[in-house]
Amino acid sequence: MATALSNDLRKRVLAAVDGGLSCRQAAEHFGVSAASAIRWNDRRRREGHFGPKALGGDRRSGRIEAHGELILSLVDETPDITLGELRARLAEQGMGVAISTIWRFFKRHGITRKKRQRMLPNRTGPTS
Repeated sequence: MATALSNDLRKRVLAAVDGGLSCRQAAEHFGVSAASAIRWNDRRRREGHFGPKALGGDRRSGRIEAHGELILSLVDETPDITLGELRARLAEQGMGVAISTIWRFFKRHGITRKKRQRMLPNRTGPTS
């Protein structure tokens, strides 16, 4: 994954812009893209700083977390519900999600969904 350019380089580019160069001229002088110099200058004007934004991380879990109470109530209602069945129930409510998304939701909340495989009764003794 790419890393952000250093704050030192950003500071030098913006100092050149403050010194009278255009963003494009400063970018060319320091060997960065014109779009980056324009973005840094704009961010400095709007937010008061020019540092890099956070890289990576989860940006999508908020969609399923918004329906967390519904998911947990469905699990409380039917404790042995499978992920596929839960996905179908959520689709009935108008929420289309993948099984892997539901699995990650459970992992974040510390809920395990491991099931024991059902077996036919044993003649010699109980299976469990």
